[in-house]
Amino acid sequence: MSNVVVVGAQWGDEGKGRIVDWLAERADIVARYNGGHNAGHTLVVNGQTYKLALLPSGVVRGKRGMIGNGVALDPEALLAEIARMEALGVRITPEVLQIAETATLVLPIHRAIDAAQEQLRDKPIGTTLRGIGPAYEDKVGRRALRVCDLADPAYLSQRLDLLLAHHNAWFRGLGLETFEKAPLLDALLAMAPKLLPFVGRVWEQLDAAYQAGQSVVFEGSQAVMLDIDWGSYPYVTSSSTVAAGAASGTGIAPSRIGTVLGVSKVYATRVGEGPFVSELDGALGEQLRDRGREYGVNTGRPRRCGWLDAVQLRQAAKVSGIDQLALTKLDVLDGFDSISLCVGYERDGQRIDYIPASDAALVGVRPVLREFAGWSRPTQGARTMDALPAEAVALIEAIEAEVGVPVTMVTTGAERDDVILRDPA
Repeated sequence: MSNVVVVGAQWGDEGKGRIVDWLAERADIVARYNGGHNAGHTLVVNGQTYKLALLPSGVVRGKRGMIGNGVALDPEALLAEIARMEALGVRITPEVLQIAETATLVLPIHRAIDAAQEQLRDKPIGTTLRGIGPAYEDKVGRRALRVCDLADPAYLSQRLDLLLAHHNAWFRGLGLETFEKAPLLDALLAMAPKLLPFVGRVWEQLDAAYQAGQSVVFEGSQAVMLDIDWGSYPYVTSSSTVAAGAASGTGIAPSRIGTVLGVSKVYATRVGEGPFVSELDGALGEQLRDRGREYGVNTGRPRRCGWLDAVQLRQAAKVSGIDQLALTKLDVLDGFDSISLCVGYERDGQRIDYIPASDAALVGVRPVLREFAGWSRPTQGARTMDALPAEAVALIEAIEAEVGVPVTMVTTGAERDDVILRDPA
């Protein structure tokens, strides 16, 4: 198998983890390239559920996992996640996991900043309050602590002084409690011996893997529409979620990325604030949420639900270079009398086929819907296209035609093997 970048093609929660898990069986390495523990991936294997946030999904299969430099790493959260996995029988050793030495550290002070910033906003963004955004702000501001700093206590102490001088001035200005250095430094020094055995030059290991002909799955968190540049700004995350982020977030050359596989549900969901043109209010939205169990893996927050938006999906495919689509959760639509697909937008009586860049320009935009017949025969567990109702096949083909990207995978259940491989028409 060649290298594959797996990207969320909507607003996250598309089921990327289980797609990565399926691909990992055929790959040698799975590498995370962005985000932090603000996004969760759920895998179901033989009835056992694994909830991952920082660990690459391939570790459940015993494949080598790498956390790239583009990831914002909360060391406390990572160690807790490793402990949870080991309690489930998944042993995480330095032979299984490597962490980029230049990954940015997420600290307790970042969580406090996150909460304070959200309270100060007139219109909250809906952040998970995990401190990811403030950690990336420190990275860009050149005051962040990095994983490699844990190996040098004296230098770590100096870097922490710089970070605290900046942020405590902000806290004081708002009349909020400041942070003391000693507890932060002591906690980091206590975690350092547990983390440092996992630390290495991920960029060099990926280059060696390429030279040896090994295949890599690059696992992204969040999704294209949450990208800091290409998402629905300002309701976005703070990292690069598009396929190009796999190169900058791991140190792999862009020419070696390989295939870009976009993952999308057959309907749409979004967590937090921000525009959602095809959102459903009322009973239909509740039905989708209940049938799809649409609640955040890490936060438990209910997700907003709506019909699949082909305008959004088409734009995501273009800016992220998506070559193939994986459609997830087809079985959730079982039993609906009718199903709709958003095929365009209408604003002031005019048809538009793109997402306006300005949040204000999206006010008054309405979806243009195309209706499809539903199906009564269950699709759950189906593993061939022939096993699907004709109506389900028609919906898949319409999505493929509207987006302009071949659909090559369809999932029909929570188990890792509830997957249909499809040759594009």
